[in-house]
Amino acid sequence: MGLPPPGLAGRWRRLFAGVLDWLIVSVAAAPFSWTSLEYAWDGDRGAWERYPVEHAFLTALLAFLYFWLLHAFWNGQTLGKKLFGIRVVSEYDRRIGVGQAAVRQAVMSVLSWLCCVGSLLDLGWILFDPRKQALHDKAARTVVVNA
Repeated sequence: MGLPPPGLAGRWRRLFAGVLDWLIVSVAAAPFSWTSLEYAWDGDRGAWERYPVEHAFLTALLAFLYFWLLHAFWNGQTLGKKLFGIRVVSEYDRRIGVGQAAVRQAVMSVLSWLCCVGSLLDLGWILFDPRKQALHDKAARTVVVNA
């Protein structure tokens, strides 16, 4: 396990950076997340039928790519982390790699799909962990530090 790197990021700065990042992703994903209406032929009724189509997959893909690529290629920072002066590093204070960033985001994505319970457990873990790691940090062996 090793000792945590010096200068672990504060919980509040981490929370506000995450809120800002999700606001950015939400605005960028807005065109993909609106429900649109498509038409399909209903053979039983002999008429065209409208049905709603949500583009949740595209929204999830955009969010995954935002967090994964920025963490992997922008010094472990997203736009929110950059603004709040924090970054993600490996447990041994080294820059995280592409695979490590992908694991971190994949675990976070899977936990968020568990009907909010996974997200609450993931982020709530930070409150009690001495290294301030969320579950997705533990899975990827990363910590969030001051930049």
